[in-house]
Amino acid sequence: MLEIKEYVKAESLEQAFELNQKRTNQIIGGMLWMKMGDHRIQTAIDLSGLGLDTIEEDETQFSIGCMTSLRQLELHEGLNQWSDGAVRESVRHIVGVQFRNLATVGGSIFGRFGFSDVLTCFLAMDTYVELHHSGILSLADFVNLPRDNDVLIRLIVKKTPGKCVYLSQRNTKTDFPVLTCAVCRDERGIRVAVGARPQKAMLLTLSETQNADLAQNRADAAAKIADELAAQIPTQDNMRASAAYRTHLAKVLIRRALLTVTEEVQ
Repeated sequence: MLEIKEYVKAESLEQAFELNQKRTNQIIGGMLWMKMGDHRIQTAIDLSGLGLDTIEEDETQFSIGCMTSLRQLELHEGLNQWSDGAVRESVRHIVGVQFRNLATVGGSIFGRFGFSDVLTCFLAMDTYVELHHSGILSLADFVNLPRDNDVLIRLIVKKTPGKCVYLSQRNTKTDFPVLTCAVCRDERGIRVAVGARPQKAMLLTLSETQNADLAQNRADAAAKIADELAAQIPTQDNMRASAAYRTHLAKVLIRRALLTVTEEVQ
């Protein structure tokens, strides 16, 4: 059972940050996974009055506020056109529309949950987080930091020209994923993110040799590289799948994604 003693609708990020420094206080976001837990919160901190629920787009980047819902990600034409539909694909299987109308980007990213489709998708892109105290840092660095009491303000996704694809495997349509995979190719190379291992998503980057192999012999190289990358990804058993099955899925999904992002490079 979740017990909340006090509720505060933050009037500023500074107020939210100060309140969040107390261990028994917590930012509530969409409060979907939190309400399923059995714990007490002294003060629940609500960020919904700070205007952080929008997706802003300019010539160089998308700025996605922490209170933006997953449904907004799913429906945003500019973001999905730029990502080749990868962002929409990463959220469309998450429970249902009612759930996606409430679940927030900030909760998905800051929580760094192992099952997070959203984290896997953005990790493969040229993505940064803006934190109230720590400032701006890459999502790849943020995901490996220890949990703290900072406040996530927004995601920043750079419009680096390239191609992205998102794939996942589920036992049933709206269940947690068995494995997630996002691959992006741009001027910086090819990056592969794999999540639901069942640990949080991890990022791998293709070497110069692997990139060269893909350019010369795409089909064979994709299978070989998928095997090599899958061998570097730790997996575990849980109620949804065994470690061996997840490793096999990693090979399959990475290979498919590599073929998709390199289909015009032959």
